[in-house]
Amino acid sequence: MTSSEPETSIGAPASAHEPVHVARVVVDVTGLDKRFDYLVPENLRDQVRVGTMVRVPLGPRRVNGWVVAVSTLDLTAAGAIEPERLKPITKVRGWGPPPEVVELAEWVAWRWHGRVRSVLGSASPGRAVRRPTASDRARPPGLPVGSGVRRICPTDDPIEAVIEALAVGPGIVVAPSVEQSRVIAAQLRSAGFTVAQMPDHWALAAGGADVVVGTRPAVLAPCPNLAVIVVLDEHDEALQEERNPTWHARDVAIERGRRQRAAVVLVSPVPSVAALIWAGGRITRPSRNAERAGWPILDIADLDVDGHTQVLSSRLIAQLRDHDRRVVCVSNTPGRARRLACRACGAAATCESCAAVVHEPVEGVLVCGRCGTERPRVCRQCGSGALANLRRGVTRLREELEAAAGRPVVEVTALTEDEPPDSGVYVGTEAVLHRVRRADTVAFIDFDGELIAPRYRAAEQAMALLVRAARMVGPRAEGGRLIVQTRDPRHDVLAAALHADPGRLADREADQRRLLGLPPFGALATVTGSGAAEFIDAAGLGGADLGDDHWLVRAPSWSVLADRLAATARPVGSRLRVAIDPSRD
Repeated sequence: MTSSEPETSIGAPASAHEPVHVARVVVDVTGLDKRFDYLVPENLRDQVRVGTMVRVPLGPRRVNGWVVAVSTLDLTAAGAIEPERLKPITKVRGWGPPPEVVELAEWVAWRWHGRVRSVLGSASPGRAVRRPTASDRARPPGLPVGSGVRRICPTDDPIEAVIEALAVGPGIVVAPSVEQSRVIAAQLRSAGFTVAQMPDHWALAAGGADVVVGTRPAVLAPCPNLAVIVVLDEHDEALQEERNPTWHARDVAIERGRRQRAAVVLVSPVPSVAALIWAGGRITRPSRNAERAGWPILDIADLDVDGHTQVLSSRLIAQLRDHDRRVVCVSNTPGRARRLACRACGAAATCESCAAVVHEPVEGVLVCGRCGTERPRVCRQCGSGALANLRRGVTRLREELEAAAGRPVVEVTALTEDEPPDSGVYVGTEAVLHRVRRADTVAFIDFDGELIAPRYRAAEQAMALLVRAARMVGPRAEGGRLIVQTRDPRHDVLAAALHADPGRLADREADQRRLLGLPPFGALATVTGSGAAEFIDAAGLGGADLGDDHWLVRAPSWSVLADRLAATARPVGSRLRVAIDPSRD
């Protein structure tokens, strides 16, 4: 960093006859994404390389940072910076991301419009690493493995697919949850692999283990001579970073594989459209008989048959009254929230502007939660003013389930402990699928809320819920059963699950998104906060106003979107958050 009073406590600047080494550093300071040049003291030269984590002076304080470039200063060049103007690096904190990951982090920050320091933080060890841990790899490289998508049954153990992919050589395995990554790591150790489990074994990963295993940040982990990256459950939302930049481990894996010429294998029971388009036909799948056997029994309960206002179908009531079965009920509406439907024709109350669901915060007035449009409390289809409370909140639903089941029902929320009290019946939002480990039956009280959600990935996300439920109840041979209550029993999602053929849904989704220019055939982002409208107008991006300084913007491709956002200055005094391809918009 240039300064009129350079620090010299580490070592005096080199003489004019000696080379002067300069490090460019990204400092770990909130809101600051500039690069600063610092002098590399002679006694630290053998420790400073691209990726090294250092401590440097910045104004009156000292801050942490990462070295992103190292160069030699030509003192004879015209206009060369005088070494005396550079402050020296104060301290080398330890090893950081390898050079190829530093370059990848720059791409991630551009692609998802965020700070590179945030990405480098995800790629760095949690504590100082003075040197990598030496490791003798137990597995010699094997035959090449090709990149592509591997579709498995929802109740299959993915370890076979992982071991097959790792035959090519050193690799990274990314899982959506900590629990799943631990299970995979233990299985690989039992199979004879040397395993670096992230984030605790960062030094071993840098030293060269057979395989690096972890959650989302593991895709940025060091892995010398990387040969393959395996992403498990690539459809899972947990693989996307919620903070800015909102990068997705699947897409980062694909880019890293391209840069390092490593194979990329995406494993999922329900591969996303994005994964299938990338694979371009390179997909392996189980046999039809095996795939059918790997799904549980699916009962589709048509609520229109049981009556427009019926909440619990006869199929579900039968399961609740069988005290030998453990039943989990899912309703993604907390508290006493509600969704309305017409008593006369059964049509759901939706927005006339954007077709999203509406609610009734004030009696007699319906309000769209997506665009804010208000309208009178009447049915859009038949004009009737008789609307029924179609969707009970979890608190109210628990009371109705207890009455129908004749036994206690435990309510589960995101705040519930990992192991809720033992019970025969549970009810909760999606969190119940994460808190309860085993069930005989999983019932979705109102699946239409997932199917018509105002998100372009609503169908994929609904299918992912069915996969998670299928893993709880097990395959049909073990009596596993799913009950889906709906007023649209012929929906593509339900047809795909009923026939144990996710390809049915993927093909339809791809055709629809291509027609509408939605990802992966286009790019989406949300821009929120004061100054959002001014910012997207300056960027030349078309936007839909969702209300409360919340805009949805589109572009023909990710590169066009990234370039326009990067080239546009934020309005003075604005407080913006840009989320590229957010999972819930």
